[in-house]
Amino acid sequence: MSFWQSLTRPIIGMAPMDGVTDATFRHTVAMHGKPDVSFTEFTHVHDVCRGPEFLLDSLIYHEAERPIVAQLYGKEPDLFYQAAHAVCELGFDGLDINMGCPSRSVASSGSGAGLIRTPDVAHEIMRAARQGIADWASGQTLEGAGLKPGRVEAIQRMNEQRQDARTLVRQTIPLSVKTRLGYDVVVIDQWIEHLLMEQPAVISLHGRTLQQMYRGEADWNAIARAAKIVRGSGTLLFGNGDVHSYHDVVRRVRDTGVDGVLVGRAALGAPWFFRQKEEARLVLQQHRSEEGPEPWLPTLDDRFEVLLDHARRFEAACGQGQFRRMRKHLGWYCKGFPHAASLRASMFRVSSIADLERVLADFRIHSASLTEVSDQMQLEPLISAEPSPAL
Repeated sequence: MSFWQSLTRPIIGMAPMDGVTDATFRHTVAMHGKPDVSFTEFTHVHDVCRGPEFLLDSLIYHEAERPIVAQLYGKEPDLFYQAAHAVCELGFDGLDINMGCPSRSVASSGSGAGLIRTPDVAHEIMRAARQGIADWASGQTLEGAGLKPGRVEAIQRMNEQRQDARTLVRQTIPLSVKTRLGYDVVVIDQWIEHLLMEQPAVISLHGRTLQQMYRGEADWNAIARAAKIVRGSGTLLFGNGDVHSYHDVVRRVRDTGVDGVLVGRAALGAPWFFRQKEEARLVLQQHRSEEGPEPWLPTLDDRFEVLLDHARRFEAACGQGQFRRMRKHLGWYCKGFPHAASLRASMFRVSSIADLERVLADFRIHSASLTEVSDQMQLEPLISAEPSPAL
């Protein structure tokens, strides 16, 4: 039985997002509100097998994130075969194939959502990846799969550097797919049937076509049709797209019958989002009429503490020279409180933890001053309205 079957349904996971769900972000989420499952950013199979060593950084993870699934993309079955060995050797709980990235550069090359147009290639890729997993589980070495000694050594170093790494057991890991409704038109009925021929453990379905990118609304009616097609096949169907709150999670599961939901943008700047997943599941399991839990929000001090913890993890892992990559995350934390916009603007100029601490200190002082002025302005009319002392 794969780990997918052991998870309580509906499964509420964090969607992979390129340039966002890196190791430090996922670790921060795991510490403050763990999802049922997480995925790495997608990594090209060529980068896994033959690219510069630093490109393997997207496959770094922390044990606290488990279950953690590596997401790969590309169009060459032979490289998927080799990359599957690497994913297994790195101790991932599953391997996910990206067949949904809407980037024009990715899709036009025949990878990502481009595979929707070439179902035969998609079949070959899934078979090659599954064979790679099976051969690794049967004892084949990375060298035997065709990986060069330098790459094998790099993978060994990654395992050695991962704190509290569990003992590696040679066993098969499940294969899954993340995809879209179609390329330029919705073809989900035929496309799902194609994917089911290879019996993936999970199909995660974003409710838009490639042409839509992230515009318009996700089509959850199409996701519901896919869930109906998948039911009874042994494959789980997850929905993805426009899930902003637990009200959305509960509503989508009720309306479509999906086995799970992947949450993406709602977790940006809110790594505590998943702490309410059990409450949402109870609402669904007990068939209660409410829509799900109201959003839990931290105090401003707690928010800043999480923000600083996330930034410190990032600087420790990636170095101060890469701190600019952290800015977007810092900006996402700045929402939903007074004067958040001004703080967000300052976040896009910080280049180190020292800068960040200074900006937060200045914001606290400035906010306290503004609050004091605001309180005084509210008092003044009351003072002027008092009767004048008798002469």
